[in-house]
Amino acid sequence: MPLFEGIGFTSEKTAVILDIGAAYTKCGFAGEIAPRCIIQTKIKNRSGQEVNFCKSTNPDELFELLKNFLHKLYFRHLLVNPKDRRVVICESLLAPAYFRDTLARVLFKHYEVPSVLFAPHHQLSLFTLGNSSGLVMDLGYSETLVIPIYEGIPVLKAWESVPLGGEALHSRLEKILLETATVTTDQDSEKPLSSAVSSLSEKVLEDIKVRCCFVTKLERAKLIQDNALKAHGFKEGDKSELPPPPPGVKYPLDGGKMLFIEGRIRENLCELLFEQDNEEKSVATLILDSILKCPIDMRRYMAENLVITGGTSMLPGFKARLKDELISLSEQPKYKNKLTLGEFKFHELPAKENYAAWLGGALFGALEILAGRSLTKEKYKETGLIPDWASIAKEPEAEEEKTAPLRQR
Repeated sequence: MPLFEGIGFTSEKTAVILDIGAAYTKCGFAGEIAPRCIIQTKIKNRSGQEVNFCKSTNPDELFELLKNFLHKLYFRHLLVNPKDRRVVICESLLAPAYFRDTLARVLFKHYEVPSVLFAPHHQLSLFTLGNSSGLVMDLGYSETLVIPIYEGIPVLKAWESVPLGGEALHSRLEKILLETATVTTDQDSEKPLSSAVSSLSEKVLEDIKVRCCFVTKLERAKLIQDNALKAHGFKEGDKSELPPPPPGVKYPLDGGKMLFIEGRIRENLCELLFEQDNEEKSVATLILDSILKCPIDMRRYMAENLVITGGTSMLPGFKARLKDELISLSEQPKYKNKLTLGEFKFHELPAKENYAAWLGGALFGALEILAGRSLTKEKYKETGLIPDWASIAKEPEAEEEKTAPLRQR
């Protein structure tokens, strides 16, 4: 038995906090300042292959994968008995209903946890700041989601989303490297990367992105884009002189190969997040479009209370570039005639952006109100339904018992 299992034996044991993301899962205990573990959201299936169970759409298969994954969390990383502890799930408001139902079924029926609370990801991130209002942007692995929150209530009519995140960056990085990059072997012979490997693993792509790539300044990005448009004939005028690119780096691969990554690849990769698509959407326009959908008396407050979370937002230079993009876009006619904003201000989170929501869940899980907000095992067996977290109140029977003596008087 772990040492901490015996601590506080006479009182209720600390709740377990789970934040199951599209790429990584954060897990730990309520009241702590950081997760006990951050692991990939993957588990081996029946054929022995590691799969990301978040992409599974078969409820029966998902049930088995979640059962094995939670077994790994409880008995390898946390070392606790799941029957003794409440659970707080940090979930996205856009999470599929079948995933939530299957996860609840695994927790209640297989592991027999006493209660489960599904808490909104964005509200938990804001909870870490002690602020009840703000505009929260989550740059995750598969998408970027923006939701304004006012007095603890999400303004759902103003949410914005775009499928840009770590997965899109990895796909572009692999494509560019296979087309242009070169590798050097032990014999000092240089050859194209595509002739040495057919693809790069997700782990290698993420490591290259984190170690080698960064977000460039807005002035440099505009200069590079203008030259590219003039070179392809989409814009008139002479090509201006480009600033010198950052130095290239060498990245070691398996088999003694050394991959050379050019400076322009390091600098230009993250431009994908700020390039507007056919619908004029980017991670910067999401914020302005979301503010525009809010009531007019909330807009200035939202612009001055921006909260950025998600692992993709941890790229060097991202926040500075995002602020410059917001200022530049707000001067365009599309927004200037409708939005009158003073300035854009970003909150500094008390934790790293990739586990800010988990920290909010750890704070909420340490409060006495957790029991009243959670769905109990008995209630789940009666109804089989998972209500919204804000609609879970005290039991009606308990309220009637309290008011009965007053009625008798």
